[in-house]
Amino acid sequence: MRDEAIIRLYYNTGARLSEVGNLLLDDVDLNTESVHYHGKGAKDRRVRFGPKTARAISRYLRARGKHKGSELPDLWLADRGGRRLAANGIKIRLKRLGLAAGVANVHAHRWRHNFAHEWKRAGGNTGDLMLLLGWTSEDMPRHYGASAAAERAQEIQVQLGIGEGV
Repeated sequence: MRDEAIIRLYYNTGARLSEVGNLLLDDVDLNTESVHYHGKGAKDRRVRFGPKTARAISRYLRARGKHKGSELPDLWLADRGGRRLAANGIKIRLKRLGLAAGVANVHAHRWRHNFAHEWKRAGGNTGDLMLLLGWTSEDMPRHYGASAAAERAQEIQVQLGIGEGV
């Protein structure tokens, strides 16, 4: 349940590894389906997530209440020992889950990149993306925008019968 909630948060919010890894119980608001991230450079932001993520977090919180260490303020608890699951533990867990599923190179930043890519691909506003992901420089949105443009060009080539995979 914990792993599903973690992965859904990455997928749904485009957060950094440390942002999800350092969450406290008080940072999650299931009423507004949002999370308060403490980002890079001491920048805080609130980001909404979808109903599937809300359900996954709710299920995890119910199970967490019965877990050793449930009195800790940290959102994520380790499997054993009543300790918090830190960002590095999440990093290791994601890698192991990926390998078990036969998917190489699974890491939190993949979901961040995917979030930005899909946002741009859907025609999302660059300023809104910058707010959601905690960016202050337009270098990163340009990077992801170029990636989205390249993928769209490749899709068109395939549709026309002149690209790879044809």
